[in-house]
Amino acid sequence: MRIRPLLSFTRRYLAPLGLGAVSLMLSGCFYANTSQAPIATTYPYSEQQRMQAAHHWNVLAHHEANHILQRERVRFRDLYITPADDQSLHGYSGGEFGRGFRTLLTSELVTRGASVMTEPTADTAEVHVGVEIVTHRDRGFIRPPVGAFTALTAGIAVATIPYNQWSEPALGLIPGGILADITSGSWTHTGNEEVIITTQIVDGERILYSSSNIYYINAGDRRQYAPHRVPQAPTTPVISITDTW
Repeated sequence: MRIRPLLSFTRRYLAPLGLGAVSLMLSGCFYANTSQAPIATTYPYSEQQRMQAAHHWNVLAHHEANHILQRERVRFRDLYITPADDQSLHGYSGGEFGRGFRTLLTSELVTRGASVMTEPTADTAEVHVGVEIVTHRDRGFIRPPVGAFTALTAGIAVATIPYNQWSEPALGLIPGGILADITSGSWTHTGNEEVIITTQIVDGERILYSSSNIYYINAGDRRQYAPHRVPQAPTTPVISITDTW
């Protein structure tokens, strides 16, 4: 009496599983682990800071000064910080980072007892600051910060409670406001503009110190870092009119 149900169970569940197992075993014969091109994978989760204030420049100068004076090869050397390449630019044409960061780095080094010269000599080691702007024009999907989807889902769930239970649904906004006050300081976006800032100390043909740091920047701040790479408005053609033939 029980044979028929057993056969029905076998046909419904075990047969597909058996077919799948056979398919997996046969896949090795057809090189299932091959591909015409490498398959794209992602990197482990990491974070990168956004630079959008002069205070952030000072934080970097503080960091670099500490690391420079920890190096035995440069700690007791006379240092000369080379000027920015855009000295002819003024505040309205950009290049604020190149000038400001050098001033901040000078202050941080002098405060810590470093010997910083106003003019280069035969014995000075030169401090160079390089800036490279990276613009991503075709980025793919970038996941939101960890917990973003959970917080969004929880917020929607919490928001439905007042409408279903409370006589004053507007009170449901209070928990969201509290959460925003707590977490809004960490809100930012990834963006498509990055900057690579490299500080090097060079003695003749030898590099004594080199440190590179990468930050996100706002697209509108590009001229502060690379004024020569900011698109310029097309010039208006000038046509002279004269009555001379």
